[in-house]
Amino acid sequence: MTQTQTTQPQTNQPQTNQPHTNQTLYRATFMHTPASPFETPDALQVQEDGGLLVAGGVIQASGPFSELRAGHPGAEVSDLRGGLLLPGFIDTHVHYPQGRVIGGLGMPLLEWLDRNALPEEVRLADPDYARAVAQEFTRSLLQNGTTTALVFGSHFAPAVDTLFAEAERSGLRAVAGLVVSDRLLRPELHTTPQRAYEESRALIERWHGVGRQLYAVTPRFSLSASEGMLDACAALMREFQGLRFTSHINENVAEIGVVQGLFPQARDYLDTYERAGLVTRRSVLAHNVHPNDRELGAMAAHGCSAAHCPCSNSALGSGFFPLKRHLQAGVHVSLGTDVGGGTGFSMLKEGLQAYFMQQLQGEQGVSLTPAHLLYLATHAGAQALNLAHLTGDFSVGKFFDAVLIDPAPQTALRAVYAAADSPARLLAATFASGTPGDVARVWAGGDTAYQARRDLAAIHP
Repeated sequence: MTQTQTTQPQTNQPQTNQPHTNQTLYRATFMHTPASPFETPDALQVQEDGGLLVAGGVIQASGPFSELRAGHPGAEVSDLRGGLLLPGFIDTHVHYPQGRVIGGLGMPLLEWLDRNALPEEVRLADPDYARAVAQEFTRSLLQNGTTTALVFGSHFAPAVDTLFAEAERSGLRAVAGLVVSDRLLRPELHTTPQRAYEESRALIERWHGVGRQLYAVTPRFSLSASEGMLDACAALMREFQGLRFTSHINENVAEIGVVQGLFPQARDYLDTYERAGLVTRRSVLAHNVHPNDRELGAMAAHGCSAAHCPCSNSALGSGFFPLKRHLQAGVHVSLGTDVGGGTGFSMLKEGLQAYFMQQLQGEQGVSLTPAHLLYLATHAGAQALNLAHLTGDFSVGKFFDAVLIDPAPQTALRAVYAAADSPARLLAATFASGTPGDVARVWAGGDTAYQARRDLAAIHP
């Protein structure tokens, strides 16, 4: 595998030094968490009649609407009052090929893979099928308010190319890659380390750093990736700057046992990745439901993040995520939907399920507040992906990635919005009851990426 140093293009950077033409002043109740509520009690920042001045897709100013209006009288005003404006959601674990197999209930992980997920993933070898799935996938994420996603791509390079093209067209920021495996799956999904390296390299050179797209080196998991395959992944990480790494870890007890047998020299599951040099600050490992203390300490030392997928962990019976142990060890945690082991693309639902699972653990759990849920669904994901300088909150200088939650008239959530006596109550109700039908509009880099087909003026005459 020939290695050369390649620098990452800088097209993902906000251009804050450009002239502020075509300014839009968004008037709204907005909330965000520029800091972690796990570390800062007052991390939730609220503007009940706030303003966000946006030009060139980048936030130029933030504060009370009256002050921003006085300072920028020529800006076009977009009045979003009556709804709740939140940063675009960030999903740190979701599978592109699995949207059509959501709802495979009643099976543990390995059975579910064999019966539901893997047969569907084989179908993406058909370019037309892959294109249709890519369109459904990106649309589903945006319709749920997700503007950035760490995506498990396809085992087929042309399908991954299609995903990137559709993500860029739609406005979704996809951090994605070719999924590589060389054992224990269906033969159609197997490749070789050399082919995996070559196909991944071609995709990196075509898409990494182009527009809103970034590449993530993606072995499916150590169960299906030999030491040679993990070494090929490590070669890519060394060769190209700014790549991310993602895989699965410690999701299911039976899975862990198989991995132990395949890697007899490894200390534990994490060590299969560590030995290849794949556990770094740019790594996000999904699930980690059953970690040992050494693994948590090593993840913290390397700055590796865990993507918690509560709906999937519940649906597949994988277990209770030990959030308290992660936090005590210093491991960063974000949220993922894990479609299609998960039950949908809504990060609001994932936040609510994370709350439930922690409540059920009693003293072993973490009592999550609405601020925690918002942080996990937004800024925590940006931190996990090394994108906190670009997105994840409404700080000046970041892209205007945003979602407007605006419940339809005569719904229970609209009634709560009308009666809520505090910002925390409003945010709690949004996570407790919010659905895709309550997502009225989504912006990605300042551009409208999704707008519901309803008359907002009729809702707020």
